[in-house]
Amino acid sequence: MQLGARGVFFYPDGLTSREVASFARRIEALGYSALWLPEAGGRDPFVTAAAILDHTDSLIVATGIANIYARDAMAMKAAQYTLAEQSGGRFLLGVGVSHRLLVEDIRGHRYGPPLAAMRGFLERYSAAGFGAVAPAERPPLVLAALGPGMLALARERADGAHPYMVTPDHTRQARKILGPDRLLCTEHKVYLEKDLAKARAVARASPALAMGLSLPNYRNSLIRQGYDAQDFEHGLSDRLIGALVAMGDADAIDRRLREHSEAGANHVCLHPLHPEARSEPHWPTLEALAPVNRSR
Repeated sequence: MQLGARGVFFYPDGLTSREVASFARRIEALGYSALWLPEAGGRDPFVTAAAILDHTDSLIVATGIANIYARDAMAMKAAQYTLAEQSGGRFLLGVGVSHRLLVEDIRGHRYGPPLAAMRGFLERYSAAGFGAVAPAERPPLVLAALGPGMLALARERADGAHPYMVTPDHTRQARKILGPDRLLCTEHKVYLEKDLAKARAVARASPALAMGLSLPNYRNSLIRQGYDAQDFEHGLSDRLIGALVAMGDADAIDRRLREHSEAGANHVCLHPLHPEARSEPHWPTLEALAPVNRSR
């Protein structure tokens, strides 16, 4: 698997199936190497991945992330190996423990200690067989990892990590924990707007940012990264918004994303914010930052 430097993180729930396929083909034509699909109560990421892989030629499809409480380890491995074999090795499985709200309140499961839950899942995943024609190469597995314990587990038992809502400083620390040989695929939100006051207002109103920061896992991660209560109270601080969202023109955003690469990320997943908070692609951002355009 040749995972390029840039990919796209996108919630496809506001699009029809035909629109998702069209979106993926356009992403591929713009030179992005991967499309990352979350699992948050809408589309099934594996079913969606199968359709996208069938409608594209080189695009890698990754789950960012598949919830380990949504299906058992054997089912997860079967889906991963099936998609990898069908696509000629273009599927990347990202798994995570999700959040207590999504696991207990919405799914009705018991949310266990994250590190122990993930370790148990990985043990069952490793022991699970696959009774069909296997892909030519073992497909990769990355973990949603924020804290040092989960990052160490990603180094020991997986092919790398997929951190979400982090800064370049976190990427630097993550690379130290992961070591030189593991994948580090970092998500970062972007908004193409030269007026920074306007950009911050759009970011504050973004459902993706508001939802993420309402969840303890992400808030605790940011506190470990050096932020405090003043950054969360009375509206998100300019400091926090500036850390989590790359803003400005295409050059300014590109420089910010390169900070992750320079800090040790193999792959940066652009998460474009829509100025009207719509669940649809913001093509001006995606086109301005597209690898085919940035390389000219």
